[in-house]
Order: sequence, then structure tokens, then C-alpha cells
Amino acid sequence: MAIGLQYGDWDFQGWRVHYGLCQSQASPSSRPPILLIHGFGAAIGHWRGNIPVLAEEHTVYAIDLLGFGGSEKPPTRYSIYLWVEQVFQFWRKFIGVPMVIIGNSIGSLVAAIAASHHPEIAAGVVTISLPDIEAFNALVPKWLQPLERAVKAIVAAVLVKPLFYIVRKPCIIRFVLKRIVYCDRHRVDDELVEIIAKPARDRQAAEAFVRLNRSLNQPNYSPSLTQALSQLQAPLLILWGSCDRLIPPSEGKRLVQYAPNATLMYLEGMGHCAHDENPERVNYEILNWLR
Repeated sequence: MAIGLQYGDWDFQGWRVHYGLCQSQASPSSRPPILLIHGFGAAIGHWRGNIPVLAEEHTVYAIDLLGFGGSEKPPTRYSIYLWVEQVFQFWRKFIGVPMVIIGNSIGSLVAAIAASHHPEIAAGVVTISLPDIEAFNALVPKWLQPLERAVKAIVAAVLVKPLFYIVRKPCIIRFVLKRIVYCDRHRVDDELVEIIAKPARDRQAAEAFVRLNRSLNQPNYSPSLTQALSQLQAPLLILWGSCDRLIPPSEGKRLVQYAPNATLMYLEGMGHCAHDENPERVNYEILNWLR
């Protein structure tokens, strides 16, 4: 599917970052630009059903986070801090005016943290299935956390890379998307599978996957989301698929209480990637909220 983007590469801390731009001819200068941030394992192409419609009213940027998509996949220590800095530096280089940041899954966490830590960049934030890493870690008793991290580190060192070569197979990607991530299995087409499978074939992808998994187990992987939400100055729209199997939709009701200017909306019958599962509905809700 052609999504009308002009693609480019940009140097961030010596690493190549892939991005896209769709300049809206009809967009008045008073309407803020939009930056789209994908979720874990995804890429710019995952916004295939959103960019053409959003670009009718707003200039749209989309970025591949370091370690994903068409961006470089260096053997570095990944964290929300790193991606937030990537977003901030991208804004300084290419945008320079308050923007609306829209993210899915881990991309929504990056969006919320970036807008909270750098309030000058954000005119608004839209999160689609917002993960609270701190809350997930808190489910494990504190006395057990060092042992848990040690076990995960051993497993990661031994099993993660061999596992990566299995899960990156298109047949496995298709199975996971249909059985876990999406509710509408018809939306899981060859294009979607290739959006996820293509970056996984990069030469650096396996080692980056190991580093990504190792970073997830570190205690300082992410700033506190609840603290960031409480300090967020920009309006926030929290969208959540009512049938999300990866993050409990009930998390939305908990998180919305922390943000002073937030709206929570459940999307009936949708899963973890509602923006791609039913782009027409999500586009409508985002544009209606922005208006």
C-alpha cells in the first residue's frame, strides 16, 4: 500500500535513523504536525492505514525507533531514555514547533515520556495501548527481583538469539498476530507480515534483539510513567482496544487518573494494535479529538 511518505535517513548519535514525511498541502499552518511512533517489533509501515487520512489535515512525520524498522540496529543499551532523546533530537532537527505525538504500545510510552520531559515539543499526545513497565515489574516481589533478573539474563544469553531466528519466520509472525495481537484476523495480510519480517532479516537484527531483551530486564529501563503523566502539560487521549490480550484494558482506567488533562476511550472489539486493525475508527477518533 502506498502511504504517500517521502523517506529519508538522519544521523542520531552516529547511528542511522529512518523516517518518513507526508507534507499536507491542505493543512493550515495553525494545525500542529503529527509524529507517529510504532510499537515493539514494528516500523513506519504499521501506520499504513493512518498516514493518508491524517495527512489530509496535518503534516505527518513517522520515525523508526533505533533498533527497529529501517533504522540502524546497533549493539547498544536500549531504553526508553534513548528513544525519548531520539524523538527530542528529531523534533529539534526537523519540526521545531509543538506537535501531536501518537504512539502504539512501546511507542506510546516513548510519546508520553517525551512529552512530559520536554513539554515544549508537545501540543497533544495520543497513546494506543500504553504499557507501564514499572507496574509490570512491581508484580514481582522486591526481594525476588534480583533473582528474576539473573535468571532472565541467563535465559537471554542462551536462548534469545536462537529463538529470534524462529520467531522472525513469516509463518510464526502471522500466527502470533492472528492468535494474540489482532482480533480481526483478516487484517493480518502479507503486507503486514512483511512490515515486521523485513527488518528482522537485517544483519544486525539478531544481536539488537538480544540487547533489547536484556535492556527490558534492567531496573532503569524506563522513567516512571505515572510520574510522567502527572507532570504532563499537553492534552492526552488514551485509546485502548477492549480486547487487548497483551496489556489489560483495565490499565487505561488506572492510568487516566494520573493525567490532569486526559480522555480515555475504549475501542470495542479491537486488540493491541487498534490503529491498524480498524484505522477508519481510530483516524476518526484522533481527528475528532484534535479538532
